Amino acid sequence: MSVRIGGHAIGPEHRPFVIAEMSGNHNGSLDRALEIVDAVAASGAQALKLQTYTPDTITIDVDTPAFRVSDGHELWGGETLYSLYQRAHTPWGWHEPIFERARSHGLVAFSSPFDPTAVELLELLGAPAYKIASSELVDLPLVERCARTGKPLIISTGMGSVSEITAAVDTARAAGNDQIVVLGCTASYPADPAESDLRGLPLLAGATGTLVGLSDHTPGIGAPLAAVALGACVIEKHVTLSREDGGVDSAFSLEPAELASLVVESERAWSALGQARIGAKPSEREGLRLRRSLYVVADVHQGDPVTRENVRSIRPAGGLPTAMLEDLLGRTFRADAAKGTPMSWDLV
Repeated sequence: MSVRIGGHAIGPEHRPFVIAEMSGNHNGSLDRALEIVDAVAASGAQALKLQTYTPDTITIDVDTPAFRVSDGHELWGGETLYSLYQRAHTPWGWHEPIFERARSHGLVAFSSPFDPTAVELLELLGAPAYKIASSELVDLPLVERCARTGKPLIISTGMGSVSEITAAVDTARAAGNDQIVVLGCTASYPADPAESDLRGLPLLAGATGTLVGLSDHTPGIGAPLAAVALGACVIEKHVTLSREDGGVDSAFSLEPAELASLVVESERAWSALGQARIGAKPSEREGLRLRRSLYVVADVHQGDPVTRENVRSIRPAGGLPTAMLEDLLGRTFRADAAKGTPMSWDLV
């Protein structure tokens, strides 16, 4: 099973596909947004992702409790949805220069659309895939609209029940699209690693029949690396130039050097998975030659008894197994043997 996005094959046989999410970390500056693109390209990540909405396409300008983030929220407490999305959105006019800069670096550039007009814009820009955000998992008409483009879908599952997740996947398939990757996700910002439940990734793969990955909002890169060991083929992390600069998502975003480490270490983790086997590896051939065995460790003559002083377990291999020493003790040598001779039954 594999999915292709922008020339990259995604699946268990390929290194993890790392997506750097810019989100609102451009802090309202196109120049900063383009700097983030450059930093993502330098990190070795394969993809850059945006979020495509305006405050008016995702909510309405109303200041009542239902339209405010709860006061206790660590990052955005008390802020109205409209104000938050005003700060965080990427202006639609920026998409083309950001996509062009990304493509000039060989990056895959795509986005999460939040309504059909966003899909229309992204189609004009030639987006090679679509990401369904966790909160939009239940927006089945949006899932269907994206699926009907025929392009791969990456679906985040934060907050989702099994029935909601399978409904989204079934909707995409009913629209004729089976190029689907489903991402485990904890939709809290920042997320507690203890709530990642990465052992659920194989369950997610079994329930959906799709490739799986991780959309991660925890600090650092530990959770994504663990996810690779549990079958994650895609890793998505938010990225910023510097957390000290602030920004709507900076608290749970990676800086460029951390993103580069994620790219390197996730590929290393994937490579280390290897095969389901136990036994010596080809690279261990020299180590096998140097394992312990029984050797003559002092010059002996015919008729001398075998003792612990003249036969010992030492490196390298080549002599009798070390467990044979007790069977050899008390026997006599049938021929002279020099120090350094591998012990064999022919000698006694």
